[in-house]
Amino acid sequence: MGTRVRATGVTLLLPVLGACEGGAGTGENPVVQLGRPEAVSADPFAVVSTVREFGDGRVLVADPLGQVVVRLDLDAGTADTIGKVGEGPDEYRQPDAVWPLPGGRTLLVDLGNGRLTVLGPDLEFGETRPFSMGDFTQGQLVMALPHAVDDRGRLYFVDRSGMSAGADSTKVFRMDLETEALETVAMVKLPDVTREESGGADNQNVRVTGIPLSPADGWGVSRNGRVVVARAGDYHVEWIAEDGTVTGGPPVDYTPVGIGGAEKREWRDALSETGGPLGMSVSIENGAVSVRVSRGGGSSDDDDDLDGYPWPDVKPAFYGGTSPVLVDGRGRAWVRRHRDAREPTEYDVFDGSGQLEMTVEVGMGRRVVSFGDGKLYAVRMDEYGLQVLERYALP
Repeated sequence: MGTRVRATGVTLLLPVLGACEGGAGTGENPVVQLGRPEAVSADPFAVVSTVREFGDGRVLVADPLGQVVVRLDLDAGTADTIGKVGEGPDEYRQPDAVWPLPGGRTLLVDLGNGRLTVLGPDLEFGETRPFSMGDFTQGQLVMALPHAVDDRGRLYFVDRSGMSAGADSTKVFRMDLETEALETVAMVKLPDVTREESGGADNQNVRVTGIPLSPADGWGVSRNGRVVVARAGDYHVEWIAEDGTVTGGPPVDYTPVGIGGAEKREWRDALSETGGPLGMSVSIENGAVSVRVSRGGGSSDDDDDLDGYPWPDVKPAFYGGTSPVLVDGRGRAWVRRHRDAREPTEYDVFDGSGQLEMTVEVGMGRRVVSFGDGKLYAVRMDEYGLQVLERYALP
């Protein structure tokens, strides 16, 4: 008989920002408006979560729901498809993210095939390895699904074993891609969960689901490997250096937003816009371990279904959990704030000491997905629910 553990979660969105255009000031922390984009993609995507910028200005985008990897020249308006759908050496299934590696290489996260693929400087397909490592039967399964990658090519990701078990916090790992050596660099609070168990001792099923809009830490990584954590308890930002030294900023004042029907629908739409929750199932049959990971299959459009969740009374200060805190090339951390569902999206920008530097208003229907060399990449939802990639100058 087999044991199956299935973890499904609340996956919210990521931080956003934009180029300066005008801008208002409120005390020491100015509010900056997102300006006009420098360039816009000619064709939309189903989902974009990362953008990998090259030295010549072109970018690489992975779309897990569209099942495509595309190299774009946003200035020329051209696009080239890289690879194709399949299980072969030059193929992928549900390509979820692309990350820069040293030497002009790129790391492709291929959810559907359960592997990480290294693309060469000319985007030729190279070495692959499973992103699941260790022995699940001994409680040692590690899912190396990058949340960030630094300039040395080291991967950062959370310990998903704690998430699947319904723990209230988990470890942030750093892994050397060549040696696969792991070290713990931070501990972060997870969203609150509900846990359901069924079956007998020889065929147990456990379902762990995140409670929507429950407070959770958010985190990210700078290019030089500094880890930044936005703490949900009193909303402050702290930086963790390579030697473990912690530099924290003061708490940030905020007014909690009550959760009504509009906020519930906003959460549902945000979940859909980021590709839906990341589902992971681990099956053991006759000693053989099978790991399956997928994105998609989000929530229902029926508003009545939303009332079935155990909602908190108010929103937390910011988007946390599996939502990354993005760090730009100047070493600033961008944290997306929770606001009234009818208000434009805003992001708090913190410097390298954890001090709030400014707030950026990006407007409705936008979120930032990546930074480049003095550039910001955001996606805008169009009228068909597709995502248009936009490039801005970094403020």
